[in-house]
This record gives sequence, C-alpha cells and structure tokens, in this order.
Amino acid sequence: MLDFFKGKTILITGHTGFKGSWLSVMLEMAGANVVGYALQPPQGENLFGLSHAGKDMVSVEGDVRDYHGLKAVFGKYRPELVIHMAAQPIVRESYENPLYTYETNVMGTVNVLECVRETPGVASVLNVTTDKVYENREWVWGYRETDPLDGYDPYSNSKSCSELATHSYKKSFLDEKQVPVSTARAGNVIGGGDFAKDRIIPDCVRAAVSSKPILVRNPASIRPFQHVLEPLKAYLMILEQQMQDPGKQGYYNVGPGEESCVSAGRLAELFCQYWQDGASWEDGSGGSYGEPHEASFLKLDCSSIKGRIGWQPSWEIGQAVEKTVDWFRVYQGHGDVRACMERQIREFLAEEPE
Repeated sequence: MLDFFKGKTILITGHTGFKGSWLSVMLEMAGANVVGYALQPPQGENLFGLSHAGKDMVSVEGDVRDYHGLKAVFGKYRPELVIHMAAQPIVRESYENPLYTYETNVMGTVNVLECVRETPGVASVLNVTTDKVYENREWVWGYRETDPLDGYDPYSNSKSCSELATHSYKKSFLDEKQVPVSTARAGNVIGGGDFAKDRIIPDCVRAAVSSKPILVRNPASIRPFQHVLEPLKAYLMILEQQMQDPGKQGYYNVGPGEESCVSAGRLAELFCQYWQDGASWEDGSGGSYGEPHEASFLKLDCSSIKGRIGWQPSWEIGQAVEKTVDWFRVYQGHGDVRACMERQIREFLAEEPE
C-alpha cells in the first residue's frame, strides 16, 4: 500500500510527536517527500530523535497557532497531501492548560484548513481527531460517526470543535475547490517510543524499569486500545482512496475489534506478562480522589471505514502489547530502535487481516 506515496509530497503537522514519528518513518520507507511542521520534540527521551526520523525529510520547527509560519511552509513546498496531527493530546494536561489546548486544537486546525484553501495543488487532506469527540453516555456499544459530538473535558471538547471546523471548511470552501477532506477518530494507541506522561504504557515501562509496581489509576476503564500502526495505515488508506475517488471522503472511526477493547487493568496485566522480570500492577484508584473526570467506558463502531475504505485491524491486543514491549526492550538494551521500527512496519503491512 505504500507504493502510492512514492515521490509524492506530503505535509505532516505534529511529525515530532509519537504518532508523527512512526508515520514519518513509514513514509520515508515508502520514498515519499515528507515535510513536517511541528514544535521541537520534548527534551530528553523522544521517539523523533531516537528514530532519526528527521534525516530523510524536511523538518520545520513551528507552531500550528502561527498561521503565517504555516502558510510559508505550504507556499514553499506545495504539498499534494496533508495530514494534520499537531495537537495538545493529553486529557489531564487540558485541565491544567485549557487555553493552550483550545488554541492549538481548534485554531491550529483552522490555520491548516485555511492554508489548504489558499494553496493550489493540494489533492487530499486528513484531520486526525480522537475517539473522545463524542458525547460520552457510557454506552456498552460502539459510538458511530452519526452520534452527537460533545467532548466533556477541554481536550475532548477542543477536538469536537476541530471536527466541526473541518465540516464547515469542507462545505464552505473545499468542496467547491474539489479538495477531498476527511477526519479520523482513532482510539487509544500504544507502541514503542511513547514516553508521554499520564499514559498507561509509558507509566508501565517507567515502573517496570524501576522495579516498582505499576499503579493503574482507573483499572476498570474500558478503552479501544490498538497498536499505533493500525490508525496510521487507516490514515494513509483514506488519503489515497479519497484522492482517487472523492466520494470516499467522510468522518471515520478507527479502532480495534471487540476483543481488543479491554480495561486498563487488563492492559497492565498483558504488559506484565510480556515484560516479565517480576513486573506487577496494582489498583491505584484509591488515591484518585479529586482527579479530573475521564470516561470509564468507550468503544467505537468502525463499520464505516471497514465498508467504505476496506481497512481492517491487523494485530489484536496481545500482539500490540508484545510489539510494544519488544521495542522498549531494544531501547533498554541500547539497540537500533529505527531498525526495530522498520521491521515492525514491514511485519505489520505483510500481515493482511482475514
């Protein structure tokens, strides 16, 4: 599937982040002309630096809140494909910095869409949002793309606003310019190289390396966990297919099968199973009084992307955790993490789902 991107110029916002680094490596392997626009990666451990993702691409330091800086990049490189991933992505951080979260996630999206509107030659656009855009009613069934948008916390709500801004730009400007645009609402991702705070797998790794029990804040919370390569493959399939057939553009959920929608406690249990070395986890919910609100149950109905785009998840949750632990073991042993990423990408793309 990567052959389509060979020689094409693709602009990625947020390329220095966790998902952006994996996507950059993927597209470099495909022979694409990758242009990235993002903040500097965080100091200390970060996947963008460890993977040397910047060596075969144009990496521009910039903030999506800076319209003129972003527009200059569009004007200079004239991308054919645009994938917008730059965001403030952490729920707990959004409670601490709501203004920054809204500025980045809402006006950052508007700036990208305005640049698309003003730049000739853009042929396909994808805005990556989140599964948390929905008005969460703690339903036991998966949310569908037609369900109401209304995220609870500032992060989720700002992403709902990002969706609505995309819908408006599509109807007001991009349809007339014949530029197909979609949004992708992906479930929780795991994978090697995620060092973010307040995410369960990085918390697991930090505790295991320190020989401490893993404290799981909300062990009963159900989430659509999936390996990071799952949504990245979906994003690329959407970009390709809507460019060839604008009728494929739309709003797509991207999540795992029913068996992989597991509790945070079950995810920690799987991590300990694959990490070994005496790794263990404990229920940390007893100390969560006063913690910010987070939904306890969330699943996605992904029948739309399966039916219209032909995407299917490839790795079930056990495989996803195993591959994640494999990456961190390579990193812990001072091995070649870029080679590990390329190997996992080849394995993932070779394993066609049944």
